[in-house]
Amino acid sequence: MIDLDAATFLLQWAVGGMIGCWFTTRRREVGLGYGWMLRITFLCFAVAAAALGWSSDGGSATRLRDVTSVLVALACAGALASSIVRRKAGVRGQLADHDRRSQRIAEMTGIDRDEVALEREGREFDPRLDLIAPIVGAVGLVAAGVDAGGNDGLAIARIIVGAAFLGFVTDAMLLGHWYLVQPGLPRRHVNDIVRAFLWVWPAEVVVMLIPTGMFSVFSGAVDDGWGGQLGWFWAACAVTTGVLGVVTQRALRERSYSAVMAATGLMYLAILTAFGTDLVARAVLAG
Repeated sequence: MIDLDAATFLLQWAVGGMIGCWFTTRRREVGLGYGWMLRITFLCFAVAAAALGWSSDGGSATRLRDVTSVLVALACAGALASSIVRRKAGVRGQLADHDRRSQRIAEMTGIDRDEVALEREGREFDPRLDLIAPIVGAVGLVAAGVDAGGNDGLAIARIIVGAAFLGFVTDAMLLGHWYLVQPGLPRRHVNDIVRAFLWVWPAEVVVMLIPTGMFSVFSGAVDDGWGGQLGWFWAACAVTTGVLGVVTQRALRERSYSAVMAATGLMYLAILTAFGTDLVARAVLAG
């Protein structure tokens, strides 16, 4: 039905996180440090996935997953190195926003401020480099799905959808924290990634319900070992995750800056329930 494997789970998380990294940084308004933080984080996840995978026995499909874990780590490292090398070029949208705000303050106060010359040397980092890791990683996730018995495509779909599900909810929480570093960042960025997460959430629930899935746990066809309690715990996590996503969007409609911090806290809770939605289903269906 589906396998519960730590190496596959970490590779999923790394691939989904890097998709979310590109999704946010592609507009070239979020500071370079945000991309560095995500690339370093998911580089570590990919390295851990490779280490766990190579330390265990497995067939050819599992080995393909492990090779792609190494390649994902290298792709994250390459994108990180490129971003660091091109850091003096800055981020086009962030620099333009700085200039607009400085001009607005000067017009409002009537005080001519000395122009601050920000370094803009060479070409800026190309966010499309962040797509290399998820493209390569998708091959490994498909291999992991086949190894888990995904000849019908269901296990593959669960792994691919789960990658986006876990990646987007993690990146949404981290992006909310980034507003402390870059408070003038337009709120549409966190709105966009929360909205993307809410598009993925029903897909995650549906692929886990499809037989043989959580419907089988509810009916008793699959024994969860806890008299059905794990099935209802999964259902509570699934519903709560969606509710937290919707409430986060509502919180972001408030004009005060504290709304972003409130949304970040809600995404903290959503990560916990999202893990329950994904991992509890895997644990039950792998049994």
